[in-house]
Amino acid sequence: MKVTAFVSLLRSFGPVVVGISLGFTLSLISVTWEGEPCEAPGADGRGVTLGQGNAARKPNSILSQSEAGDDFVPRIVTYKPGKESSPGKLFRPQYISTELGIRERLFVGVLTSKDSIDVLGVAVNRTISHHLDNVVFFTGAHTRKLPHGMTVVTHGEDRLIWNMFQTMQYVLDHFIQVYDWFYFVQDGTYTQADRLKALVGHLSMTHKLYMGHPVRLSGGETEGTYCSGEFGYLLSRALLLQLKPFLEICKTDILSARPDEWLGRCISDHTETNCADEHEDLQYYHFEIDKNIDLNKKENVHFKNAVTVHPVPDADLMYSLHKHFTEMELQRTYSEIEKLQAEIKNLSKLAFEGNRSAQWPVGINPPFEPKTRFEVLRWDYFTEDHMYFCNNGSPKCDLTGIDKMDVSDIIETAMGELNKKYKPDLHLKKQQLINGYRRFDPTRGVEYTLDLLVEVVNRNRQSFSVTKRVHLVRPLSQVEIIPMPYVTEATRVYVILPVTVQDREQINQFFDAFAANVFEKADNTVLTLLFIYNPFEAKELKKNDIFASIKMRVNACEQKYPKVKIPWISVKTEGPAQIKIMDIISKKHPVDTLFFIANVNININSEFLNRCRMNSISNWQVFFPIHFQEYNPDVAYHNQKPPATIDLVKDSGYFDRNVFDEACFYNSDYMATRTRMAADIQENEELLESLDIYDLFVKYSSLHVFRAVEPALQHRYQHKICDPRFSEDIYHRCVQSNLERLGSRSQLAVLLFEQEQGNST
Repeated sequence: MKVTAFVSLLRSFGPVVVGISLGFTLSLISVTWEGEPCEAPGADGRGVTLGQGNAARKPNSILSQSEAGDDFVPRIVTYKPGKESSPGKLFRPQYISTELGIRERLFVGVLTSKDSIDVLGVAVNRTISHHLDNVVFFTGAHTRKLPHGMTVVTHGEDRLIWNMFQTMQYVLDHFIQVYDWFYFVQDGTYTQADRLKALVGHLSMTHKLYMGHPVRLSGGETEGTYCSGEFGYLLSRALLLQLKPFLEICKTDILSARPDEWLGRCISDHTETNCADEHEDLQYYHFEIDKNIDLNKKENVHFKNAVTVHPVPDADLMYSLHKHFTEMELQRTYSEIEKLQAEIKNLSKLAFEGNRSAQWPVGINPPFEPKTRFEVLRWDYFTEDHMYFCNNGSPKCDLTGIDKMDVSDIIETAMGELNKKYKPDLHLKKQQLINGYRRFDPTRGVEYTLDLLVEVVNRNRQSFSVTKRVHLVRPLSQVEIIPMPYVTEATRVYVILPVTVQDREQINQFFDAFAANVFEKADNTVLTLLFIYNPFEAKELKKNDIFASIKMRVNACEQKYPKVKIPWISVKTEGPAQIKIMDIISKKHPVDTLFFIANVNININSEFLNRCRMNSISNWQVFFPIHFQEYNPDVAYHNQKPPATIDLVKDSGYFDRNVFDEACFYNSDYMATRTRMAADIQENEELLESLDIYDLFVKYSSLHVFRAVEPALQHRYQHKICDPRFSEDIYHRCVQSNLERLGSRSQLAVLLFEQEQGNST
């Protein structure tokens, strides 16, 4: 009985006893018992006691001076910088997509021949190259002259199977790491590029897919299908990577008369993949065209949705097919836009504000909302004959040129929309434009408000006149990225500075700014001075050189900057025509020289020079910057001291669009353009003096002439001497520039007001 009671008592207190014992044991284990205190070497080499007794401390605790005792000796650790290792050269890819490993979507290879590349190959290139990123033409035998604007790879042999093998090998060597999908087609086949891109956009690149028009393999032990090359076929990157090790084997083991069948059998044998025209509910539509086909009456579903059409024997049919399918896609796009607009209108009724929540027009950005009164957009008033508040500042001017075409087009569009709205009950005819208002909204486009007096004719042929107010918007079109040749900022710029006797006073300011911005920063730039003498000044050169002080300044700069050389060229002429002067400079420089024609009144810095390098592209584009012209300081800062630095504000100057003196272009482009002008010079020698370089490139070259405002190029005020020997247009621009650079309208008005006040008193 006693034993039973003891056992029950032990069951009650046993866990408590075990827990207490375990707690003591763990606490004793966690304490670090040390026989001797920790020591650290002191400044004199002896140990410094950091702790006393056997007390345990936290590993990272901070010990105060009271805890350490009286024998605490501080120790100063001197900083010894480590040896700097030379940093390795860091490779940065040219594009972000390269660094992130993002591949392009689709590569297109067109199989052609030397006999058809000039006709069908060119037609294929013109119909698909604008829609696809990379189109490469593969041909067998060499041709004497290749078409322009096409990338052509020539294998050098006419054997079809060999050419197919070489094409696949070339793609695997050069493009397999760049693209996810590979499309191959013959040049006798029309390809609807937009549908091909849409099809590829819904396919997964990880699948081993061989897609096209399936045809049964003939003969051999393997049963399967291959994709007919006549209708094109798609190959995934994953499939080509698996096929790559077996291409050499297929070249020797597989015998076939057709290159597409050879490729299909190789794919079937070594990847166990057959051609398919459907994958995951996506259909590869194709159509075999008849000889006497009427494109406007073709209602076949396969033809309407065809990705490829074959055969196309001539270029005319290729262009007709392209026009037909483009019109179909355009109508399909318009219908989709109308459906989306209807959906937006229906859904807007459920919004809190009702129909007012939907912007008009549907799908166009809402109007710009000004934050202050200075941001309010201006409405311009116009009629069918006149425009009020013109660009030249006059209150009224004739409606001509592109403005008249714009007004006529917008009135015609308004009448068309009105008739579409009231048809067939009413027919409207324009009688008169009563009022017209126009403004440019940078967020959406050009907005118009028209008050039209129209004649309305009903079904009973009764007519009456009414006034209709119409609102229209000409939206901004989609921005298109134009592919440009690759340029760098490492190109050397040759700054050509023409200097006349009138420029001697301003040359010192030019040298000071140029030395600070270019010479001291060791920019890759060469300055060349062009001293222009008239016949009398050239005759007196030995006795009295009018540019002697400038040449002394050049020698001083070369001594101050030993690595800088400033060459100069002396020219004798009665009239400093730009083209005559440029002919002399062009002959003294290499063909690949990048020129910048400068002016003594501008300040050149590295920011502008880099833009000169980037905007001037050899055999592609020339650059004519629009500099910021400072106003006459006597007018802009009347009765005030001009500031040391001029800010780019409307009261200090403006961007002068009437001056084309500054230019960036390559010598090769100038020489090619100048050659085209030679025939006209034989008939009219005055062209050399009546044209400037801008007119030369516009009239005689096919290059892009790029004009843009350049905030880094500021032009100090100076009255420009206008030469009447130039053309009437150039002379008028010069006179207009002299008038505009005097000051703003408000500043000139203040001067006139003060003058009137002075005369009245």
